[in-house]
Amino acid sequence: MERTERIPEIFASLVFSEDVMRERLPKDVYKSLLNTIATGKEIDASIADVVAGAMKDWAIEHGATHFTHWFQPLTGVTAEKHDAFLTPVGGGKAIMEFSGKELIKGEPDASSFPSGGLRATFEARGYTAWDPASYAFIKDGSLYIPTAFCSYGGEALDTKTPLLRSMDAISTAGLRIIRLFGDTTSERVVTTVGAEQEYFLIDEKDFKARRDLYYCGRTLFGAPAIKGQELEDHYFGAIPTRVAAYMKELDTELWKLGISSKTKHNEAAPAQHELAPIFCTTNIAVDNNLLTMEFMRKLAPKHGMACLLAEKPFEGINGSGKHNNWSLGTDSGKNLLKPGKNPAENKQFLLFLAAVIRAVDEYQDLLRISAATASNDCRLGGCEAPPAIISIFLGEELETIVHSIIDGSHYEKRGAKYMSLGIPSVPAIRRDTTDRNRTSPFAFTGNKFEFRMVGSSQNIALANIVINTAVAEVLSDFADILESADSFESELDALIAKTFRSHSRILFSGNSYSAEWEKEAEARGLSNFKTSPEAYAHFTDDKNIKLFGKFGVMSETEMRSRREIFFENYRKIKNIEARTMLEMTIRDFIPAVSKYVTELSASVNARLTALKGASVAAECDIIEKLSELLTKTYDAYNALLRVENTALSKSTDEEAAFYYKNSVIPKMDALRKCVDAMEVLCSREYWPVPTYGDITFRI
Repeated sequence: MERTERIPEIFASLVFSEDVMRERLPKDVYKSLLNTIATGKEIDASIADVVAGAMKDWAIEHGATHFTHWFQPLTGVTAEKHDAFLTPVGGGKAIMEFSGKELIKGEPDASSFPSGGLRATFEARGYTAWDPASYAFIKDGSLYIPTAFCSYGGEALDTKTPLLRSMDAISTAGLRIIRLFGDTTSERVVTTVGAEQEYFLIDEKDFKARRDLYYCGRTLFGAPAIKGQELEDHYFGAIPTRVAAYMKELDTELWKLGISSKTKHNEAAPAQHELAPIFCTTNIAVDNNLLTMEFMRKLAPKHGMACLLAEKPFEGINGSGKHNNWSLGTDSGKNLLKPGKNPAENKQFLLFLAAVIRAVDEYQDLLRISAATASNDCRLGGCEAPPAIISIFLGEELETIVHSIIDGSHYEKRGAKYMSLGIPSVPAIRRDTTDRNRTSPFAFTGNKFEFRMVGSSQNIALANIVINTAVAEVLSDFADILESADSFESELDALIAKTFRSHSRILFSGNSYSAEWEKEAEARGLSNFKTSPEAYAHFTDDKNIKLFGKFGVMSETEMRSRREIFFENYRKIKNIEARTMLEMTIRDFIPAVSKYVTELSASVNARLTALKGASVAAECDIIEKLSELLTKTYDAYNALLRVENTALSKSTDEEAAFYYKNSVIPKMDALRKCVDAMEVLCSREYWPVPTYGDITFRI
């Protein structure tokens, strides 16, 4: 670890940052590139060779020998193909070269990535295109160049392309609004994101000893540990030594890449932790989060651990989310979601607030889809994870303001409140205007919205594509109305009130876990897609195709391909999980319990022979219960095997996904119930895998 005083020196030391550009590029080239980054305008291709040469020299000085176009295919992770700078020049000699053409364009095989039918195996050509708005960086001896990824026909095969398009869409619409409020200097409206990353750390030996963790990232079996999180002693507790060393190295590696890892702490569940960065522009935040997850996994084995990013690795305790803190501002530094001292009189803030409320209400299905995965389905609905019903929590003050506007009543501003702890030496604390609601999917938290539904292993791009585009549409509609208004002020007031009135059904400040809320939400007409397949089916609804098509974020073809990929991924994940359960049951659990029952029976017989009249009631009861459970387990195994074979015969991924949801998952649950019951009765020395208690408290 670097000395503390050197942190400013190492921060972004492996990034081709603005400072590096200023130092190494000719002034005109630097200004041109900076203009592209700042405004999102098209890059001047004539400067590419100069930029490439400077990048290459800088990278080689930092030990790089290769370069790679780093992109985000529709796999949920990143992809890279490395080429050496080396170019033979004859005579047994070589030079190091990197051209503008190589910087701007790459050609990976597009048929080997998910395409939802856009590309067949024989249609292999694809392209990566340099994204100047994301800084290049050095990792593992290669220069990494963030890029977009498209097919030979130009269709987006990645998450970055539609993300950048959505950022342009909300910037264009947002500029129209702020111009109406007199802002003539801002050049761009920008979205920023801070993605809190939750994760588990377990002993690497335990990870390798369980095929469900190794293949699926989560446990498919496991009886509750004697102690879980009920004492609430892990949350914000002292960080274990081995974990602290890991966190220290993780911070250092992230800081070198310019990732502003700011906060680290123990989370609520045993073995669970969290890292939170400082906000940055959305496309960079997405890149940074993907790198953060990569380094989390990569560094854990160096400390004898494994990092679990699955949303629900262990039943009965908190799962892991990725709270997507989203905000909106200008390139001149103004936060458009900051209420100010008098939010009731801050009309610009209220208009942007109204835009977000309407966007979330009208596109609640897309928000749900953006957080829908097979793994996240296991997490949502409890233990601080929001339910499947989308709603917005504004907090007491803002909700009171909104309802006063709806009712046309007067809002009485409240003065700041302070709390005294009754200790003279401790100063009074200013109390926030609202409490937090951990059950809300979409909560306003001061000057941003926190979308808490996104899963810990997910790429946050889709969630932000949805939010950006939905808000862009509403802002565009608002601008059309206000730009043609005879009286801006009166039309503005009417528009804010009408929007709040029409979309107040999405506002909810109570307990989102309650059965009463589910009934009320249904009465309000809110959607409730409890599982991912139910949500996926609505991705290509007409209104959603129209939304993304209007701003060129995604074409109908690109959307339909993603819909296919959603179902395909879900089917594949549940298939792997079902096969893993079958293998562990027949090869691990049934043999282990059978051996224990056999040896326990032999022990009983030996005892009866040696000691006439000995009491063996307890042993016989255990033998009887385990024998009965073995039969039930084998029956459940065969039941799962039958439906799994049926699932494999389904003709489409969508049909298979719904079959897994309706038929396979219940059989998986039934098998788990039997195996978990055997675990409770089986001797520890015979149980073939580490238990929940072993895993979550070993570190």
